[in-house]
Amino acid sequence: MDYTSQITAYFEREKKVIDAIDKNRLSEVMNVLEQARKDGRNIFIMGNGGSAATASHYVCDFNKGVSMNQEQRYRFICLNDNVPTMMAYANDVSYADVFVSPLQNLYRMGDVVIGISGSGNSENVVRAMQWAKENSAVTIALTGFDGGKIHHIAQYGVNVPIADMQITEDLHMMLDHCMMKILSPDY
Repeated sequence: MDYTSQITAYFEREKKVIDAIDKNRLSEVMNVLEQARKDGRNIFIMGNGGSAATASHYVCDFNKGVSMNQEQRYRFICLNDNVPTMMAYANDVSYADVFVSPLQNLYRMGDVVIGISGSGNSENVVRAMQWAKENSAVTIALTGFDGGKIHHIAQYGVNVPIADMQITEDLHMMLDHCMMKILSPDY
């Protein structure tokens, strides 16, 4: 079976969406993250499924990759990386509160909260973002499709304007690597 035409079509769609991403909004997000680093703020990040893996990857890339050789380092914390804590909250409170409950423990005024959701409507991310907004956090949404609920809750954000979860998730990772390369001192 020759899949070349389907591969080409997928790549072409992705290239077209890259050009549609608002680069000014990405620059704003980068400035927010840099200010948080300089101020010693925590940056909480979360997501479900593929977005959870992306959130974990951001932590690695910023805490190690961007922070290497910098006196003032990033303080990214991934709320979906502690499975026992998530499962305890899911079991004893609700799955919809697996992110907001740890935020209530760890958040300090002025910290940054990033929600990643392809649809923008993952209830546990929505609740955490709403709580963060109500408690004066700086909020950032990384979304796809039409941005969903968290797009409207967040102060800052980047939307991948396509109704395709795989391309959305691809490009959320691309945003991570783009920011990492540019913000690294050795870039």
